[in-house]
Amino acid sequence: MADASAKFRPPELLPPAATAAGDLSIEQQHDGLHFWQFMVAGSVAGVVEHTSMFPVDTLKTRMQAGSPPCYPPLGLRHAVRSVLRAEGLLGLYRGLGAMSLGAGPAHAVYFSVYEMSKESLSGENSNNPIAHAASGVLATVASDAVFTPMDTVKQRLQLRSSPYKGVADCVARVLREEGSRAFFASYKTTVVMNAPYTAVHFTTYEAAKRGLMEISPESASDERLVVHATAGAAAGGLAAAITTPLDVVKTRLQCQGVCGCDRYSSSSINEVIRAILRCDGYAGLMRGWKPRMLFHAPAAAICWSTYEAMKSFFEKLNDQE
Repeated sequence: MADASAKFRPPELLPPAATAAGDLSIEQQHDGLHFWQFMVAGSVAGVVEHTSMFPVDTLKTRMQAGSPPCYPPLGLRHAVRSVLRAEGLLGLYRGLGAMSLGAGPAHAVYFSVYEMSKESLSGENSNNPIAHAASGVLATVASDAVFTPMDTVKQRLQLRSSPYKGVADCVARVLREEGSRAFFASYKTTVVMNAPYTAVHFTTYEAAKRGLMEISPESASDERLVVHATAGAAAGGLAAAITTPLDVVKTRLQCQGVCGCDRYSSSSINEVIRAILRCDGYAGLMRGWKPRMLFHAPAAAICWSTYEAMKSFFEKLNDQE
């Protein structure tokens, strides 16, 4: 997920009240929004982000899941043609319901854990960067625990000739045939993947934001939304490309045993990587990097735009009360 949480919001862009002494309330620290409004803004942004870019995610999943022995590896153009020819436009949206069910609650959990952890770890210093970083890690671990089961369902529904009729059927059959552990087979990989993704994302985002503001400093405040969206797109695309190998491992673990995909004896990252290298070489670890970048770059921009729009809406709503 491309988060639009407080950790993406640089201190210099917060209102003066939010960067003052540490005796401010959480509401004051977030532009005067109520806590539930902050959660709703992030949740809506997450759902809009994933929904708008869902067809690209479907293509990525099909390219990464691996092909049966009698089929060559799918390229991006081949993946597009095969889906449209065999299933039509709606084939690109299989699994959308599972994504919607997972993205909203995952974002809500993220914001809840982040705020509670930050308040608990910061103590008297509300601007403690170490506490913020630790809170972000805890929030990511918690939100991934919520999103991973539905992400597994989503990816299984996205596969070519998926044997499942829908979300409910997939959940019931996986529980009956593989047990509840199947929903969390990729959880460790997801958490490990999000660490470098977040690090690259933040580094690139801050550098791109500063560069864009230096180009036109006199209009930086008026074009803040454009700056955030552009910097977020650059950061999301680069972070997505770098973490593609772990995303391939995650997809293989979530789709194992379905539609001819390989099955693994454990959820070990090393075991899956060795299997990919043995069958497909190093190129197999980068499979799907193009649609992954095409997903995350605009998704980050959409998430930022939606998040800021929701915050503005709630701010105007609060002013009227």
